[in-house]
Amino acid sequence: MPKSYVSSRSRFASSPIALVHKAAEELIRKNVNIVKFDSGDPAVYFRTPKYIIDAYVAALRSGKTYYSRAEGVRELVDAVAARYRRMYGLQASSGDVVVTEGLSEAFTFINNALADPGDRGILFRPYYAPYSVYANLNSVDPLYGDYSESEGWSIDLESLRRSLKRLSPSQKRRIKYMLLTNPNNPTGTVLDRKVLREVVDIASQNDIFLISDEIYDELVFGKRFTSIAEVAKGVPYSIMNGASKDFDATGFRVGFIITPGNDRRSEQVRSAFSDYAVERLCANTPAQYAVAEGISNLKEHSRSIEKMRSAIESRVKFASKMLSENRYLNVIEPHGAFYVFPRIDLKALHMKSDDEFVFSALKEKHVQIRSGTAFGSPSHFRMVALAPKDILEDGINRINDFCRKHARTGP
Repeated sequence: MPKSYVSSRSRFASSPIALVHKAAEELIRKNVNIVKFDSGDPAVYFRTPKYIIDAYVAALRSGKTYYSRAEGVRELVDAVAARYRRMYGLQASSGDVVVTEGLSEAFTFINNALADPGDRGILFRPYYAPYSVYANLNSVDPLYGDYSESEGWSIDLESLRRSLKRLSPSQKRRIKYMLLTNPNNPTGTVLDRKVLREVVDIASQNDIFLISDEIYDELVFGKRFTSIAEVAKGVPYSIMNGASKDFDATGFRVGFIITPGNDRRSEQVRSAFSDYAVERLCANTPAQYAVAEGISNLKEHSRSIEKMRSAIESRVKFASKMLSENRYLNVIEPHGAFYVFPRIDLKALHMKSDDEFVFSALKEKHVQIRSGTAFGSPSHFRMVALAPKDILEDGINRINDFCRKHARTGP
């Protein structure tokens, strides 16, 4: 057997997403026009608001290009704490906030701070694909719960309770966190307040630290968003959020973790986050000042987020309707974020897997989407509905034609 020169954990960084991306890049090099519905990047379709860009330029021109405070510049941590007080009544202080290089680094901090090798973290399928990867890279063994498709992609609470009940006390002690993504990527689900309260109760009963990824909290339509901060009274938790989605600044790579609470666990976790922040020096300094302005300038933010949210809602509903007219797909209409996550009737299309569906759609119809398997939910695909309606219509027509062809010509 040939010698490997990379670590064994590096195998977790490989995914179907990367393989589809490489296949698409090969077609693009051949001058094939690819309709790209694969990347959740709003800044491609909606310009980052001018007032945020101006604040970034001002930070650069005033010399704010140095290593900044490890936990985040004061202007930004103050703005984050004020935002959560204003929007969700969370009495967090600036000292509860640690700025990160996006949520990717935030979740790396979480795994490093909370879990030793062999410990476990609860993830709910379908999950944001890199979260499973990051857990495994840190030798954290995911324990999977599920969103119930039959319940509109709400959390299957009874299944979660049964899974936890089957564990011995020593096994339960190895569970160090439970991660929610609300609104959800890839389904666009917005969890009901009642469901969140029950999740909090389960975490409390089993002594599990809660993590809530709320990066899409202002991109919600047709439903009220509830932050975990509104219901997790007395239960230790952290919230991850950032500039990428609500502030349309994906490339800034600015995220943050809020860890309120005066209990001993919260204090230790908060201190560990701070220590990890110090070790990596700082997040992007001028971008932090720009995001602080993005959060604090309520008038400009209100104007920009409402315009973007309205356009995204219209596009998501348009895409959902078109896809739901395809008899080979089952679509649950999202209420947040900008994704549609249809179930594929693989049997009717004579296909073995969602990976085959995705690769074949790329090869035959030049539409780039992502397989549900990458998100822990086989027999689905994720489509990003950020593009203008004419592009959405063209791409979905290609998908629908692709389905009709395979249903008709299969063995």
